[in-house]
Amino acid sequence: MLFDFPLEQLKQYAPPRTEPSDFKAFWGRTLDASRAHPMKLELTPFTHQPATVEVLDASFPGYGGQTIKGWLLLPRQRSGRIPCIVEYIGYGGGRGLPVDWLTWSAFGYAHFVMDTRGQGSLWLPGDTPDIEDIPGHPQVPGFMTRGVLSPDTYFYRRVFTDAVRAIDAVRTLKEIDPSRVFVTGGSQGGGISLAVAGLVPDLAGAMPDVPFLCHFKAATEITDRDPYQELVRFCKIHRGKTEKVFGTLAYFDGMNFAAHARCSALFSVGLMDDICPPRTVFAAFNHYAGTKEIRVWPYNNHEGGQSEQTLEKVQWLKKMGA
Repeated sequence: MLFDFPLEQLKQYAPPRTEPSDFKAFWGRTLDASRAHPMKLELTPFTHQPATVEVLDASFPGYGGQTIKGWLLLPRQRSGRIPCIVEYIGYGGGRGLPVDWLTWSAFGYAHFVMDTRGQGSLWLPGDTPDIEDIPGHPQVPGFMTRGVLSPDTYFYRRVFTDAVRAIDAVRTLKEIDPSRVFVTGGSQGGGISLAVAGLVPDLAGAMPDVPFLCHFKAATEITDRDPYQELVRFCKIHRGKTEKVFGTLAYFDGMNFAAHARCSALFSVGLMDDICPPRTVFAAFNHYAGTKEIRVWPYNNHEGGQSEQTLEKVQWLKKMGA
């Protein structure tokens, strides 16, 4: 059902942001520390090669120089340097197999799929462990509360850094035009895309679908669905740590990254989405500083526009000259 604000109210919904005073400094030192590790993108041909796509098993140094896996798919019919779509994966999923990711290369784009550290056991399998040790930090099952008592130890500090380093990695490739690198992803992948748009000033564009990791406080108050409920369960037990939890989350809120983003963006939202409620998506969209559009799917839940949204993104990319 339509449980959130009416659409006209959502279009105007821009709640106050709680950006920490050292937000830019925190992310600056985080990225500087990881960029101190030399970028070396390692590529190995995948065993089963499609006739129309070259598939490469990829690994690159992410947060702390730790190895992050991925897939690189290149259309065999190409000339010169081509645009690249870097894709981030939804919550609990991993990079799976290359046959799961053939769409963008079929449209003529290079496609880099980043594995999400520690994930890949809820739907598509993953191959990248989260090897950061965080002793003494309790958490409920899942990733939303892993290291949540400090921004320095929070899980998404590592993931967002991995995601930025994925951009650094693909820009080293002779096949890819470094000025035409776009990011996309659904749900968690959409939230990661927003973070990267706010952290990488010269992206060509961002396409976050039904983005997660936005407007955390409101999300915990209006939906009882996971993954946001992981935060609720943590705060329910650790009553005295609530202020610290939301203090940490302010460093990872899509609203705050959106306010620093300058590239063009195409969002999507499902008005019946009870996993990433519409007001959380519009909160990020309305604070987004770059040129922006949003596709609204009135009768859809967290699946959003699915294949129809993919076609919307294809048309938007062509409009962008990609």
